[in-house]
Amino acid sequence: MSFNSLEQTEDLKAFERRLTEVIAQVQPATGRWRILLIVVSVMTATCAWNWLWDPDTTKISFFHSLMNHPFFALSCLFLIALFLCGIHKRVVAPSIIASRCRQVLMDYNMSCDDTGKLILKPRPTT
Repeated sequence: MSFNSLEQTEDLKAFERRLTEVIAQVQPATGRWRILLIVVSVMTATCAWNWLWDPDTTKISFFHSLMNHPFFALSCLFLIALFLCGIHKRVVAPSIIASRCRQVLMDYNMSCDDTGKLILKPRPTT
């Protein structure tokens, strides 16, 4: 049983609508994860700068130095915990979805952009 052109077009439009919907739904959460990662990274870098320029850091043990700089220690632990929880994947989730769709659509001579819009490639002529 073969599909006619109208049914194929409707299927492609439905697929494109669903793909753009999925990517659009992930975008707000991705933005919040990016903001959180930026804030924690800046906080860690600022605290690291203060920790490194503290003259007592070279005179005392590592653990005592960390106890003298609790914000640096906590921000480092929080940053490590974020990466262990997979923030690096959550920050780039829409591009992961789009790239996996591109891999599947390549078999059908199609692609998609980062928003989920389909790109129909011309058929190769032999």
